[in-house]
Amino acid sequence: MKNAVVLLSGGLDSATVLALARAQGFQCFALSVDYGQRHHSELDAAQRVAMLLGAREHRVISIDLTAFGGSALTDNSIAVPQQPSVGIPLTYVPARNTIMLSLALAWAEVLQAQDVFIGVNAVDYSGYPDCRPAFIEAFEQMANLATKAGVEGKRLSVHAPLLHLSKAEIIQRGLAAGVDYAQTVSCYQADTAGRACGVCDSCRLRRAGFAAAGVADPTHYVNHE
Repeated sequence: MKNAVVLLSGGLDSATVLALARAQGFQCFALSVDYGQRHHSELDAAQRVAMLLGAREHRVISIDLTAFGGSALTDNSIAVPQQPSVGIPLTYVPARNTIMLSLALAWAEVLQAQDVFIGVNAVDYSGYPDCRPAFIEAFEQMANLATKAGVEGKRLSVHAPLLHLSKAEIIQRGLAAGVDYAQTVSCYQADTAGRACGVCDSCRLRRAGFAAAGVADPTHYVNHE
């Protein structure tokens, strides 16, 4: 089995990506990043998902993006929006996907893995610039210029299998690959038990995805518990 590093946030999309990578025959090394986000419930979910989906190893790397702030997810003085955003929302975290992919790239080189997976999506997403196809293509090009492996001809591929799928399509593929979405946490402001607020952008997209897929929503919401 070929090794692959899979970025795993603990949310719906990244859990689906881990399941799809496993289904393709990769031995998956799951990487989560504690970047100072509002809650750790998604990291707890990542640990559960990594175990349930058979990751070979799961590591959590810490980096403090609260030192810069600039996002509702890393600065407690900025409220998480409860209405649909116009333009790039306040939950955009500057450089987050660039940093996470760089960490995944570093681990991939050590593992002699030539494949990195990330769950970005350019269809049902919140308008983040680092979820676009052009960003993934640019990062892959940079990775092959900046690494010993790339220079020596061991080309690294950045896989974004959800890039052009709707949330409903993501859910359908994940269910087919064995994902238990009740174990995932997508909410930007989940409580310590992992229960979702139901009103943030991420919750709205997730709820709409299950409805469009014709699947019962297994999310644990604060108001329903």
